Amino acid sequence: MPANNSPIYSRVPDIQWITKVSTANINQDLTNGTVYTAYTADATNGGYVSRAVVKSEPANNTAATVVRFWINNGSTVSTAANSALIGELGLPATVSSLTAPQPDFVYPLGFAMPAGYKICATIGTAPPTNGAFTITVFGGKY
Repeated sequence: MPANNSPIYSRVPDIQWITKVSTANINQDLTNGTVYTAYTADATNGGYVSRAVVKSEPANNTAATVVRFWINNGSTVSTAANSALIGELGLPATVSSLTAPQPDFVYPLGFAMPAGYKICATIGTAPPTNGAFTITVFGGKY
């Protein structure tokens, strides 16, 4: 019989984001380069993350790239053993428009996070001047 057979629910919703994601990181293990922290779990009780949404900021063009999502154990990000790659999301180039919406790119997460753990993100290709992405993570605090 499992130790915990009762469902657990978030205490409060928790939505966090990072804007102006525009610096590429060509490293594959987070030991160098720009790393964006998109979400940090509650420091006491942890939390749950359901999904990340990536949008190109509509005022400027972007280049095709990949967003890499990492989970970090709350310790130094630049120490390779503290972070693990959990997924990648390919993004096409986008063109600024006043009449056409920019697409939503959703990466499903769907897991509980221990206290202080982080979701980090990197991009593989920098967008042209002034181009950038916003990464929003939807979750809840326990």
